Amino acid sequence: MTAALSLMDGALLARLAADAVRSRLTGDRLVARLPSAGVLHADGASFVTLERSGALRGCVGTLEAVRPLHRDVVRNALRAMNDPRLPPVTAGDWPALDVKVSVLQTPLPVPAGSREELLAALTPGEHGLILTDGTRRATFLPSVWAKLPEAPRFVAALLRKGGWPESGWPAGIQALRYGSAEFHDRSPRPAL
Repeated sequence: MTAALSLMDGALLARLAADAVRSRLTGDRLVARLPSAGVLHADGASFVTLERSGALRGCVGTLEAVRPLHRDVVRNALRAMNDPRLPPVTAGDWPALDVKVSVLQTPLPVPAGSREELLAALTPGEHGLILTDGTRRATFLPSVWAKLPEAPRFVAALLRKGGWPESGWPAGIQALRYGSAEFHDRSPRPAL
C-alpha cells in the first residue's frame, strides 16, 4: 500500500470484514458500502484476525498486494473463519467476536546474515517479520510483539512456526520486515 489510510478508511475495512463474517454465518448477501474510488480500491495486502473473548479463532492474510484492498479484506475475513489450525467460526462465536484488519506496508529486505544482525534490525511493536528460505515462509504481524515482547523470543517462535530450528540461523534464510496499520470492529454484537 503506498497511500496512507485514514481512520475512516480503516473503520470501513474493519466493518467490511465483520460484515463479510456475519453474511457468511447468516447466508445473507454481503452489501459493501464503500466509496466508488480511492485507496480502498488500490491493490493492497491485509490480514484479518478473528478473536473470541481474547482467544484466536482465525488469522489469514496476504503478504503481497495482488488485488484491490477491499477485496483482499473480504477474502481474508472469509478464509479466517476456516483457519485450518482452528475449529471453524460459528454463529455462537459472533456475539463475542472481535475483528481486526491489519493493512501491510510493502515488505523490505533486512540485510541480516546472522541472527544477531536480524535482532538488531527489529523494532519491537513496529516491525512485522517474514522469514523465507525459498521453499518455506513464515510471518508474524507487528501485533504479535504484544505476546512475544522480547526480540529473541519473537524470532525463535517465528523460526519454529516456519519449521526451522529455534536456535541458530538456518543457511539461506532471508528476512523481510514491514509495518502495518490496524483497525478493529469489536464485540459485543447482537446474536444472529
